[in-house]
Amino acid sequence: MDYRTIYQLWREKATADPDLQTELQAIEGDDEGITDRFYKDLEFGTGGLRGVIGAGTNRMNVYTVGKATQGLADHINSVTDAGSVAIAHDSRIKSDLFARTAASVLAANGIKVHMYKELMPTPMLSFAVRHLHCTAGIVITASHNPAKYNGYKAYGPDGCQLTLDDSEHVLSLIEKVDTFTGVKTVDFDAALADGRISYIDQAVIDAYLDEVAARSVHPEALKEGGLRVIYTPLHGTGNKPVRAILRRMGVEHVTVVPEQELPDGNFPTAPFPNPEIREAFGCALKLAETVQPDLLLATDPDCDRVGIAVRRNGEYVLMTGNEVGALLLNYILSERTALGTMPKSPVAVKTIVSTDLCYPIAEKYGCQMIDVLTGFKFIGEQIGLLEQKGEDNRFVFGFEESYGYLAGSYVRDKDAVVASMLICEMASFYKGQGKSLLDKMEELYAAYGMHLNTQKSFVCEGVTGMERMQEIMDDLRRNPPASIGGRKTLRVLDYEASTDVDTATGQSVPITLPKSNVLSFKLEGSAGVIIRPSGTEPKIKVYLSCRGKDRAEAGEIAQKLGDDMSRIMGF
Repeated sequence: MDYRTIYQLWREKATADPDLQTELQAIEGDDEGITDRFYKDLEFGTGGLRGVIGAGTNRMNVYTVGKATQGLADHINSVTDAGSVAIAHDSRIKSDLFARTAASVLAANGIKVHMYKELMPTPMLSFAVRHLHCTAGIVITASHNPAKYNGYKAYGPDGCQLTLDDSEHVLSLIEKVDTFTGVKTVDFDAALADGRISYIDQAVIDAYLDEVAARSVHPEALKEGGLRVIYTPLHGTGNKPVRAILRRMGVEHVTVVPEQELPDGNFPTAPFPNPEIREAFGCALKLAETVQPDLLLATDPDCDRVGIAVRRNGEYVLMTGNEVGALLLNYILSERTALGTMPKSPVAVKTIVSTDLCYPIAEKYGCQMIDVLTGFKFIGEQIGLLEQKGEDNRFVFGFEESYGYLAGSYVRDKDAVVASMLICEMASFYKGQGKSLLDKMEELYAAYGMHLNTQKSFVCEGVTGMERMQEIMDDLRRNPPASIGGRKTLRVLDYEASTDVDTATGQSVPITLPKSNVLSFKLEGSAGVIIRPSGTEPKIKVYLSCRGKDRAEAGEIAQKLGDDMSRIMGF
């Protein structure tokens, strides 16, 4: 059907949420507005759905959520006669409505629903799937995106996001569902009353917190260190569980940013609720002027990412995800080795865009370092492979540069609750030695070299945005740059073609990771550039890595790499 015809159909039938009719009426006669909402279906990829909240096939609403859930239900019923699904949601606009919508569709399809009664972090959904032996899981969240976005992530029985094969099967089933006539549903309250839907009880939450606490390396450090922390959940789901674990572990001096404590999907004090950026720490930094803590801690709305700022000479310095990941890896490996609690043949996992500083750290402690594609589900997949051999205890740590960390195999997604605990413990432990985390980071750079990792993002919004991103990737494949930032390209890795080509000889070796729309250029002087379109945002991302004798030299190299990539890509 033509998108104008679909728009008229929605005017007639999209009555379940009054906000949709208000929006549809407001765009009558606005061809651009109608086109943007209806020119395509919101894509169900390996990460599920993510999009702007509103009316239309290209928006997050009760109909796109219902249609996706019907496809997921059909998938579940094709593999089992006794399916069950755990559901969680964050603080975003309409997250609770979308969670209830999904639960009602599942119940109508004969699938048992276990649902958290209030908003919960994404890692607690992954935990519930495993703990309750569910067939699948759903979390309604758009992570750290601005308030206009929401999303829908689907999980498999292992607690990881759906595999590529399962995602493709779900998508094939979604495409067969008619938005208005093909979605089965029941009254939520009726299904709750008769047991088809039930709320997850406190015992599951307590079991999760027990698992988090068990990941502590030096529990005495938190009780004895006198660490002073300012914490902000950025209006999201971290408030209760993060405070609960810090309280349990003995951190007495935690000050919560009052204006960001309670859930609010409008994010009034943090328009970009992303702990990767300094603006998200605005309220915490102001509070720090009077509290003077050792550490600022911020979790994103679904509490799977955490960022920190550390005091130095009265100022607070934000640390990158790569720096915190390297610090945590070093802390866990060094201290577990010293304590004799390291498993035999330990394994750590990072994504290909995360810092190479991890390699010498892992090597020092005899830890195998595995690289995987971007996306924490690939880290979870590696834990699953160990679990199949009865060796999941070998997994000690996993991280990605975008502030996602995990210690332990009890969940299969990044977990800002355990990361918050370990960061505070690590800071307290080094404080007892008279060092800050910044001091310890400088020690690592002194020992292993100054590794600098930066990122540039280029926005490609609208109808033509996806096309432009693909054109850029296609052009880079056809015409890989001979040099970037004045540094010769030594190897070109194409993760879609699964090839690793030596530019001097033309010889190629296969890449064994799953196919992905990612290009990597290895440059002379231990520098590198990786390019990938984001799977969740209208952006193409460029990851820059380099080494220098000090931070200033490395910064100059990174600047040249970034400027040249902007030119090469046409931005």
